[in-house]
Amino acid sequence: MAIDPGSARYARQRVLPGFGTAGQRRLADAHVVVLGAGGLGCTVIPALAAAGVGRLTLVDDDTVEETNLHRQTLHHDADIGRAKVDSAADAAALLAPGAVIVPRPVRFDAGTADDLLAGADLVIDGTDDITTCYVADAAASRAGIPLVWGSAARYSGQVGVSWEARGISYRDLFPEPPDDAGLSCAIDGILPTVCTVTGGLMAGEALKLLTGIGEPLVGRVAVFDALTGRTREIAYARADAAERSSRPEHSSAPLEPGPRPELGRAPSREPGEVDAATLAAELATAGAPVLLDVREPWEAEIAAIPGATLIPLGELEERAAGLDPAASVVVICHLGVRSRLAADRLAAAGFDRVRNLTGGIDAWALAVDPDVMRY
Repeated sequence: MAIDPGSARYARQRVLPGFGTAGQRRLADAHVVVLGAGGLGCTVIPALAAAGVGRLTLVDDDTVEETNLHRQTLHHDADIGRAKVDSAADAAALLAPGAVIVPRPVRFDAGTADDLLAGADLVIDGTDDITTCYVADAAASRAGIPLVWGSAARYSGQVGVSWEARGISYRDLFPEPPDDAGLSCAIDGILPTVCTVTGGLMAGEALKLLTGIGEPLVGRVAVFDALTGRTREIAYARADAAERSSRPEHSSAPLEPGPRPELGRAPSREPGEVDAATLAAELATAGAPVLLDVREPWEAEIAAIPGATLIPLGELEERAAGLDPAASVVVICHLGVRSRLAADRLAAAGFDRVRNLTGGIDAWALAVDPDVMRY
């Protein structure tokens, strides 16, 4: 039994402006691969199944545990010990009796990615695993399909769309994986409704992409903060082939008069690294270094080191003339990736005493100041 786009089940969608029977038919003909049947997947999967997506392939090699149940609402006590994809497939089938739902209890990695995405129109990464997201981004690029990705931890979530065919990949936002895996639900906790909101946004992006309605989050990231109820946005663009660095929209302000450092040259010397504990000790001395924060303003509102000068990475080239090349400078970001790139650029411009904070402000929160919020 196939999905009937004209069924009364979908009547409230078909009346939406720009949706209609044509949009419902596109959903019925679509094949979506969902990576992860955990907190995010348990919101994404039922939303897509109920909306009428014709084929869902669910990929997850994990089993249900009791600690999952407060947020992974497709699973129940009786499912503890079962493969998550089997439990999720059973629940999704009740919402979409005409859909083809294929559980794949395997790990999505470089060896399995191309096979798992064969014939798919869209892939959604709900694993919240940074390594998997890079693999999914590369595989989606090879397949010529969009990737909807999301992450959720503690009180916040992020959602974005990578689509190489439209000129944007995940590496344009995060050029290299961080040294650590970031926050963990097991260690740092997760508010269950963060998964609900984040997963709902991810499912919404998928429905927009499949039906052609609205403006997908290509080149933009939506950030949800459950503690304030606010949603923010960060825009980024294709980086050049040499850098592939995150590049938010540049400031439209004119350049300041006077020569600017040339940030495109290779550094004459490699910038150093400094750990959080050492930096804290240096900041307590008379010869404290200058702190340069290259994150976005919304990130600095969440967590910041007092006294830091905020210059987002995308504005560094235009504003570097206002910095003293002779000063001792420590560059910071979230996890130490963007700040390393900024330190390299400053070293190339003649800053001989520039260092990168290893692990970023996240390491600072862990090692120095636990009152600084991790995100």
